[in-house]
Amino acid sequence: MKLSHAELQNKEMWEGKGYHLPEYDRDAVAAATKENPFWIHFGAGNIFRAFQANVVQNMLNAGTLDRGLVVAEGFDYEIIEKMYRPHDDYTLLVTLKADGNIEKTIVGSIMESCILDSEDDKEFSRLREIFEKDSLQMATFTITEKGYSLVNGKGELLPAVEADFSTGPAKPASYIGKVVSLLYTRFKAGAKPIAMVSMDNCSHNGDKLYAAVNTFAEEWNKNELVEADFVAYINDKNKVSFPWTMIDKITPRPDASVEEILKNDGVEDLEPVITSKNTYVAPFVNAEECEYLVIEDAFPNGRPELEKGGLMFTERETVDKVEKMKVCTCLNPLHTTLAVYGCLLGYDKISEEMKDEQLRKMVEVIGYEEGLPVVVNPGILDPKQFIDTVLNVRIPNPFMPDTPQRIATDTSQKLAIRFGETIKAYHAFAELDVADLKLIPLVFAGWLRYLMAVDDNGNAFELSPDPLLDTVCPHVAGIKLGEDNDVEAALKPVLSDKAIFGVDLYEMGLAERVCGYFRELTAGVGAVRETLKKYVN
Repeated sequence: MKLSHAELQNKEMWEGKGYHLPEYDRDAVAAATKENPFWIHFGAGNIFRAFQANVVQNMLNAGTLDRGLVVAEGFDYEIIEKMYRPHDDYTLLVTLKADGNIEKTIVGSIMESCILDSEDDKEFSRLREIFEKDSLQMATFTITEKGYSLVNGKGELLPAVEADFSTGPAKPASYIGKVVSLLYTRFKAGAKPIAMVSMDNCSHNGDKLYAAVNTFAEEWNKNELVEADFVAYINDKNKVSFPWTMIDKITPRPDASVEEILKNDGVEDLEPVITSKNTYVAPFVNAEECEYLVIEDAFPNGRPELEKGGLMFTERETVDKVEKMKVCTCLNPLHTTLAVYGCLLGYDKISEEMKDEQLRKMVEVIGYEEGLPVVVNPGILDPKQFIDTVLNVRIPNPFMPDTPQRIATDTSQKLAIRFGETIKAYHAFAELDVADLKLIPLVFAGWLRYLMAVDDNGNAFELSPDPLLDTVCPHVAGIKLGEDNDVEAALKPVLSDKAIFGVDLYEMGLAERVCGYFRELTAGVGAVRETLKKYVN
């Protein structure tokens, strides 16, 4: 059993092993898609294969769509060359359900895979052809937040971007430069309308894409490489829109245990490929069953009825409320809490932490009691039901191979949004009192304890990557477990840093509480567990 168009013609064999196959004439759909593409997606990674491609597959199966997807990869061409095309653009989706069931689906909705390489005339000409089509309604993106940045960490223009500003849209080298070049092709073909839709997991993602695109258009116009009308086209919402979206679905890297299940079914050639750009990609993706995609309904060239596939369309203000609900209260703060304390207590799976009495109670209190009172209900999703699903279905799912170590990455960049916004809301509302926040400060103290890189048994562990480690770790470097440490003096520069916490914890009246918790967490071996028992139960 191999994942290819020819081998999938043996339907009885695949279905006999429990695989759901495409229920449409793929050849006919591919021909219709090639002639009149409606949706091109940039970013050929796991989230796209597990989510958007599966939504389109379900709609093709139901007969509510008659065309499929085109995907383009602009960062790592080997994903297309070594994974998509050898498997005829099919993906094997393994949905890992919390009840222990595994759903195996052959996703065939991707009808064409392209390489976003302006140096390859054949590949780029095909993309230009797609962007000239009247039928094209949307270009969507999952290229990570970093993909929209035109500068490095120091704020300097990336070399490829700087070069593209001077050379124009003919053969740009940067990712966004190539995308804007394709938009320019669409403009030259008659200023045809299109929605440019970021589906990356970052706040106000549409604005980030717009800023990058508009910067290119303005620089090219300034250098007399494109017309002023092109800048006007980019800024005309009736021509080009940049909707906000909120996406939520966990798709960890392909897991060896899932690969073993598929091998036992007789599926061959499943070995993952690690590309020269260090991308880990396999013919299969594993993902949780829960998924949310909320989209601002701004599509100047129209759109299919994707709500029939489970996507939610609404106005921009509601997308913003959903984003804040998820990031500031109902999911991300709970994940960060489990990440910090999971590392300290020696856990290597997030799901296992939900069997821990203190940790489960801690995230329940932070979600329901401390966070929920300041959440603005977006209407389209109910915040309490969202937390219910997170705590009872998503995080406890034993089949999801997610780790506290992965989620602990970049924690210093997350605390301000995930907890600071709640503190600000308590401070702003007369009926609420910041002093009532008991466990959010315990997360802060736990993070500072985590920075010591010593677990609750006194054993050293490796900190997850974080851009501020060199800045914050020296403040706890002199603190030793079981010793009388001057905690206040050591922590004051960190606790007053608004960039880290979103607020000055001294001004909020929480610094003393954090210091007190930290003293208890560092009282000796086993102190983390004892502190949790004291304050959580």
